[in-house]
Amino acid sequence: MDSIGGFYEAKNDKLSMVYYHPKYQPIPQTQTPISPYGETVSDELPFQPLFLCPILRCLKEMPDSDFDTCPISFSPEFVISTTRSQQEDDHSILPMFWCNNKEFDVDGGCGVCKGSNFGTDYYVCVIHDNMFHKECVQSPSEIKHPYHPEHSLQLSFRSPNAPNIECLCCGRIATGLLYYCTRCDAVMHTICAMKSISFVVDQPKSHDHPLTFFPRQASLTCDVCGLLRKNNPTYVCLRCNFVAHNDCMYSPRIIKISRHHHRISYTSSLQSGEWSCGVCRKSIDGDYGAYTCNKCDDYAVHVRCALRKDVWDGVELQGVPEEDDITKDVGPFEIISEGVILHFLHNHHLQLEVSILYDEKKICQACVLPIYEDTDHYSCMECDFTIHEICAKDRRRIQHALHPHPLTLSSVSKYGTDSFGCNACHRFCSGFVYMCPREECTFDLDVRCASICEPFNFQGHKHPLYLALGPGENPICQVCKSESLIPLNCIKCDFIVCMKCVTLPYKAKYKHDRHALTILWGEEVCNEDWCEVCERNLEDTGTKLFYWCNECCTTLHIACLFDDEPYVKPGQTLKWRQEVKVLGKKNLSRPLCDSCKYPCQGKIYSGDNGIACSMKCASYFF
Repeated sequence: MDSIGGFYEAKNDKLSMVYYHPKYQPIPQTQTPISPYGETVSDELPFQPLFLCPILRCLKEMPDSDFDTCPISFSPEFVISTTRSQQEDDHSILPMFWCNNKEFDVDGGCGVCKGSNFGTDYYVCVIHDNMFHKECVQSPSEIKHPYHPEHSLQLSFRSPNAPNIECLCCGRIATGLLYYCTRCDAVMHTICAMKSISFVVDQPKSHDHPLTFFPRQASLTCDVCGLLRKNNPTYVCLRCNFVAHNDCMYSPRIIKISRHHHRISYTSSLQSGEWSCGVCRKSIDGDYGAYTCNKCDDYAVHVRCALRKDVWDGVELQGVPEEDDITKDVGPFEIISEGVILHFLHNHHLQLEVSILYDEKKICQACVLPIYEDTDHYSCMECDFTIHEICAKDRRRIQHALHPHPLTLSSVSKYGTDSFGCNACHRFCSGFVYMCPREECTFDLDVRCASICEPFNFQGHKHPLYLALGPGENPICQVCKSESLIPLNCIKCDFIVCMKCVTLPYKAKYKHDRHALTILWGEEVCNEDWCEVCERNLEDTGTKLFYWCNECCTTLHIACLFDDEPYVKPGQTLKWRQEVKVLGKKNLSRPLCDSCKYPCQGKIYSGDNGIACSMKCASYFF
């Protein structure tokens, strides 16, 4: 195994700890020093060996089965063997230290750690047509690091599909080649693990005095975030008995988050009283740091909650003039005359009407839900475009709790298609979309999910609901009994509902029932009931959620009333492996689905290979 990398004390302008490797990067001193491992380190640069392509180095260790983190013990050196067969494809890589490419992340970063905005020295592999950080190429199989002094860190490869873990040094998600502690589940990017560490930080944002690195961080609570995070490096001020994590001491002073309509500012403590976090809804200890709103006396947020990547856009606003451009947004339509408007997403004038009879084929072009009787809506005076009056009032630009950037309303996706996948309910949709206009973002939200705000009053629960759970918390929805990717939860009891269920209409209409149907779930499901449309028993279909008429005892599956994908409009052509046409319901004849062999109850998906009753069935052969 190659030698262990470590750190030594360097007395330059400031006292710091600098990474070295006994073989590849010896300590640059005129006297012969002794490393922490008892090795004599030469003052002369040794002969630089050839290095193995890091992609091959990882492949040699990876198991065939699925894995989260795989240890890499293979040496970084390329060894030329006189007994190598021609079939072996080991190869060395070429140094490119002269390039000093500061824009390395433009093409996706290092080919093995996928990191960007790091370093300037690289190697290139002409066979794989990839560039690699010098640190990734020369990374020893084991390293001793001051930020994690209890245990050595093992060089490992972490699957992109593994649960997210943040690097101890930079706070960014680490995947690919990295250093990992199996005991503590702590990780570092390879290039972060080899950066110099300052003993003293002169002007952190969170404190007036210099802070000194304190290696026994596991025993100290941070005065900025109020947490004891055992894996996070800690700095202290002995004059003030002040403690701060390495990421907390650089916390921004003024920020804008997705959960509040005003800017919030950092404060070192709160006034006496009971405080609840505006993000996670848990209590805040006023003796530690928090973010507060200068315009709202009762609003505060935990530091770590405010700085979450799904809450804050990463922009420091200290010294930046405040512009509340969201509230100054131009209205979505122009009033032409009484009851006549021109909507910015339609070219013709729209006339206000009230439906007299329910027509299941008449749907809103924005939310793709039916237009029921006694419902105000606008109809186009020149074509068949219809839109609910309430949907016509949807703002052009919003700030939503689920995304840190403002979203803009459009009739087509960012890629010019008339369908998209909603990032909240994870349904396929073809109505209006709130999308993030930033090129690097692919966040889309349908107008139903965009209407969910905190606190949300769900008709199926007596308490208000909040988006209070953090990323990675995916409890079981108590309505559909499935995993909640975007859950809303009650802070007074244990009720959980997913975004997919909470955006279904609480009441709906069925053309053969004169009463409104109500959505039911859980213990109210009777396995002896059968669906009016498909005539299948609820027990046979494993139904957990359905619509029910209490007066007529009418029972319908969600998919039979609204279709399996309720927000896909008939008449569209979807492009998968082949073009698939979406056809409307067949009321007189119900062709058999070529996948599940049951009659098609709702929309029909037609392709060259046959027809399907749902997107789930269509995905098997289209």
